[in-house]
Amino acid sequence: MISTLTCMAVAIYFEARGEPINGQMLVAETIINRVEDERWPDTVCEVVKQPHQFSFYSDGKSDTPRDAEAYAIALEVAAVALSGDHLWSGALYYHTTEVRPVWRHALEPIQVVGSHIFYANTADCRLPTCSPRQMPRPERLQ
Repeated sequence: MISTLTCMAVAIYFEARGEPINGQMLVAETIINRVEDERWPDTVCEVVKQPHQFSFYSDGKSDTPRDAEAYAIALEVAAVALSGDHLWSGALYYHTTEVRPVWRHALEPIQVVGSHIFYANTADCRLPTCSPRQMPRPERLQ
């Protein structure tokens, strides 16, 4: 059985390696926000493995990280995020700037970090995944 930390780190690695730390943290936070929202599964691994939600998981390619340095960073980001250190973005969705999914029109873009656009569903804001607080930088990962 794969651990929660591993599920999160692999998702961060494949979805956002090479992105700024804030972008990697927002990917982790999106997963955590989904776990905390009743519309998604109740665990990190179930959220990550949900069909058609995270492109790396359903692309038919190996899910084994090949870049040890990038995976070490993803593990650190995952550990920080899972410890409760969040940016409080309210992000529930994201995509790269290279695609234009039709679902984006129903959501509020909240931040662009690196090559990802993050969205919240502000019409259906539910705490704790949706918060009006500002998003501080995760200084200890810099």
